[in-house]
Amino acid sequence: MKKSQRNAQTRRFCPPKKKSSLRKAAEIILAVVTVAAFWIGLWLLLAFRVNSELLLPSPLSVFRRLFALIGTAALWKATGSTILRILIGYISGIAAGTILAALSAWSRHISAFVAPLGRIIKATPVASFIILALVWIPANNIPSFIVFLLVTPIIWDSLRTALLSTDPDLLEMAKAYRFGKLRTVLHVYLPSSIGAYLSSILTALGLAWKSGIAAEVLCLPKLSIGRQLYESKIYLEMSDLFAWTTLVIILSVIMEALIRFSVTRFTRLNAARRNTKNAESTEDGQHD
Repeated sequence: MKKSQRNAQTRRFCPPKKKSSLRKAAEIILAVVTVAAFWIGLWLLLAFRVNSELLLPSPLSVFRRLFALIGTAALWKATGSTILRILIGYISGIAAGTILAALSAWSRHISAFVAPLGRIIKATPVASFIILALVWIPANNIPSFIVFLLVTPIIWDSLRTALLSTDPDLLEMAKAYRFGKLRTVLHVYLPSSIGAYLSSILTALGLAWKSGIAAEVLCLPKLSIGRQLYESKIYLEMSDLFAWTTLVIILSVIMEALIRFSVTRFTRLNAARRNTKNAESTEDGQHD
């Protein structure tokens, strides 16, 4: 018993060391490299098996072509234009979805009006919207419109559900302490819904990339990755097709990592600020 108590006390006063940030980063990099090496190796084996650059180019030829394209102005212009179009639609969709979710949670009539539109957008194929948009909208603006159209209902549905699921006891407490509308939003609704809201933003990003590139392939803006993909397919330049596809994947991963880092950073700062406020209120209560 004494030995077990001594061990318990030792664990209490000497907690296990946390992994350093450098070690965590090394483990993440090792995992990413291992997974990438596995899939590239599988790709290499399939390329050797097919033995036709026209059907399946090897990873070496694809990466060689990608590095050659990086040195050209055409890649940077197309990439910059595509990122700009997708970001415009993505940010606009987040803003519209946030506003509609707040209005829908506030009024049942607005929710009943918006809900059918959200269901129609989710059920309709992306290609149908793109073809319809070709009739009404200039080709350069269609990718932004399509991204906006698909991101908005994701943000709206997730945030509206989170707002309506706010704990009624917290709302009663806010009412009892006479928080007012602004303080109720900041101290009750926002902490209750921020997790689902940030998760929906990350989910919408992948869909934004897919729908934006698909729209560019069909409407063919002058400077775009989608146009480069289409022309590579038309002229049977499979190395170029795979190189541009690899570029799209890399850009998507980088943007998702940046947004995930920003979301994590914001969540930690918010939690730290809340803990500081709680500690200050506890100290004030003890002094009283």
